[in-house]
Amino acid sequence: MANKWSPDSWRARPAKQQPEYPDGAQLKRVEEQLAVFPPLVFAGEARHLKARLADVAAGRSFLLQGGDCAESFAEFRANNIRDTFRVLLQMAVVLTFAGSCHVVKVGRMAGQFAKPRSDAVEVQDGVELPSYRGDIINGIEFTPEARKPDPNRLLTAYSQAAATLNLLRAFAQGGYADLHRVHRWNLGFVERSPAGERYRDMADRIAEALAFMEASGLTGATTPTINQTEFYTSHEALLLPFEQAMTRVDSTSGDWYDTSAHMLWIGDRTRQLDGGHIEFMRGVANPLGVKIGPSIAPAELLSLIEALNPANEPGRLTLIARMGSDKIGDKLPALIRAVKREGRTVVWSSDPMHGNTVKSSTGYKTRPFDRILTEVRRFFEIHQAEGSHPGGIHVEMTGQDVTECLGGAQEITESSLADRYHTHCDPRLNASQSLELAFLIAEGLRKAKNSQAQRLAAAS
Repeated sequence: MANKWSPDSWRARPAKQQPEYPDGAQLKRVEEQLAVFPPLVFAGEARHLKARLADVAAGRSFLLQGGDCAESFAEFRANNIRDTFRVLLQMAVVLTFAGSCHVVKVGRMAGQFAKPRSDAVEVQDGVELPSYRGDIINGIEFTPEARKPDPNRLLTAYSQAAATLNLLRAFAQGGYADLHRVHRWNLGFVERSPAGERYRDMADRIAEALAFMEASGLTGATTPTINQTEFYTSHEALLLPFEQAMTRVDSTSGDWYDTSAHMLWIGDRTRQLDGGHIEFMRGVANPLGVKIGPSIAPAELLSLIEALNPANEPGRLTLIARMGSDKIGDKLPALIRAVKREGRTVVWSSDPMHGNTVKSSTGYKTRPFDRILTEVRRFFEIHQAEGSHPGGIHVEMTGQDVTECLGGAQEITESSLADRYHTHCDPRLNASQSLELAFLIAEGLRKAKNSQAQRLAAAS
């Protein structure tokens, strides 16, 4: 791959999943507007996240990445943002306390507006229209006008991302994330679930530990991590005109950063080595992720790593495995071995959602919770067997009481999917299911830590 790079060099390469705008001149005007808007995040914040992810790659921390499948303009409400943030805090507390591991928290928030689609068109009752590609591109309503790509939606996405980031920073730094609120983070419908009860018991023990620490002189005033937290944002860098417009030179380092989010990832559908997405992402200094599905071969994965992280910089690259519970056992071990053999430093994360999507008998797209849990278990078992660190989890979830994924302690059935099926695209875990998953991961982290200790003891 040629070394010469510029924010627009991707335009000379084929780029999949890009919409065809009917008014190219209007798109160019919007891009020019965005290019002079203030950055949504700062280069120093992205560098800080990269350092945190380097700790994950070294086995000292765990990456929790979660949020909406596709953010919706219509669902843009402070309560929705708060509730998703709150569940992520709950999950992080479970992983930290029950799993004895520092957690790096990254939201699929403040920019997750674009979605790749398997088909360019959608047909309803014999009528064919362009597929819905996320609110940053077109509308979900099945009408010719709504499905027409509209450049002005990029400006709305920027505005909502800025407001979301403002609220998230306030929640993270303004006292809402204070560990003394650990009981109050329990949402009403979650509190009545088995996961909620288990969480409440754990919260009681955390409260006792905090009381002991305060008696010993460790308070929020002396230890800021008690009453505030670090929280970062991420999204799939799918719509390249938007990402280019948000890319700026950092005055401190001279490097290019995409200021639309702290972390960006490339999807399994757009990771072509000669494609526009790889070309764009290789030139920005943000920490990056790439989704890897069951079709990828070890040699291709190594080529992707070389393209995106040629300097082998710790924290630069996260590999997000989305294999499916029935394929992960056959596919993941060879990839881990190839990466270890070449001495590449990466964060390994599990996306147990996308490989386990099915259509129910009632016509709803869903994900069986037992398959999600199975893939996560296998992810931890495989890494333990290969002597590598299971570094993260990447989930589509919400703080709302939705019924989109089958199973869990709430025993969501195919007939009950329609009760509260609100997603604009893919099915999401609700808060109760997210907590159940967090407790499972905590068990995996404890086993991984014990296994690592045994290996170190044997080596000495």
